[in-house]
Amino acid sequence: MKETVLVINPGSTSTKIGLFDRKGMLKVENIDHAGTPISQIASIAEQLPLRIEIINSTFKSWLDDCRLMAVIGRGGLIKPLQGGVYKITPGMIEDAIGCKYASHASNMGAPIAAQIACDYQVPAFVIDPVTVDEMIPEARLSGLPEIERYSRLHALNIRACVRKATMQLGRPASEVNFVVAHLGGGISVAAVRGGKLIDCNNALLGMGPFSPERAGALPLEGLLNLAYSGQYSKTELKCKLTKKSGLVAYLGTNDAREVCRRILTGDKNAELVYRAMIYQVSKEIGAMATVLNGKVDRIIVTGGLARGAETVEMIRAKVEFIAPLMVFPGENELEAMAEGGWRALDGLEKILIYENV
Repeated sequence: MKETVLVINPGSTSTKIGLFDRKGMLKVENIDHAGTPISQIASIAEQLPLRIEIINSTFKSWLDDCRLMAVIGRGGLIKPLQGGVYKITPGMIEDAIGCKYASHASNMGAPIAAQIACDYQVPAFVIDPVTVDEMIPEARLSGLPEIERYSRLHALNIRACVRKATMQLGRPASEVNFVVAHLGGGISVAAVRGGKLIDCNNALLGMGPFSPERAGALPLEGLLNLAYSGQYSKTELKCKLTKKSGLVAYLGTNDAREVCRRILTGDKNAELVYRAMIYQVSKEIGAMATVLNGKVDRIIVTGGLARGAETVEMIRAKVEFIAPLMVFPGENELEAMAEGGWRALDGLEKILIYENV
């Protein structure tokens, strides 16, 4: 029987699942939760049984001629930790379901994977969760002792792209430096030295470029005025800054393809807003190059927006004086999780243990 791993990536309105053997994807399904009871439930804990039931009913037929070896869940907002493959533990599940560090749909990845793995008596892992934190000490200081900078980024795809780049260059990760820009609904720009993500913007809330949905870094006086305007509660303002800002605030859509279509029809406002986003991305790439003392072997551009040739060329025009570009389009999260699972199962990467505090 063919050996396989199941990967699970929960989102706010859907759950992506895939079945992989060592050569690549065998099956994939994007389960849409819009209009279902799940869409009416805010609590992560209350959603879990329904999501597990739907996932089980979807993938069981996939295993007719396959042997399941492991289940890998998307790593959510758990405690800060170094990158790698982590065995899902009761402590991780407790932190994820309890939203100890923050609430996000990806927090369901670990508990869903653990339950399905238990049913099949196979191991369960998460790979490079969004809270991977390998920042150098000077990157943590914000300018105010009460506020520490910390790492929240698209670590899963960024580390997968670094592995691809080192293979293409034929050099070990310990010998190369990269600046990686992941361009999706959120935008992460990271400085990578010796395989470690030593600095980055907080891609969820508070730093870096604006994105299709997020505000990025804002002028402080304006943000204070907004916070004390009486128009928003803290929860409402947080939602505005993380889900209703960027392209969607300026142009009414978070779809970069739609924005580019408007630009082609002569929409000058759409062109200005999109160029401003790429301008900010390019500035952040330049900033991360200084973290590496200008010694950048390649600039890696990845994520969904990297599928747009014009977007890539706009970035190239501003930053290629720093280093040549390598482009890996797409978010590639399912593939990256599967690859990490196989590395763990085949003994190519040490399995780390999550301990909650």
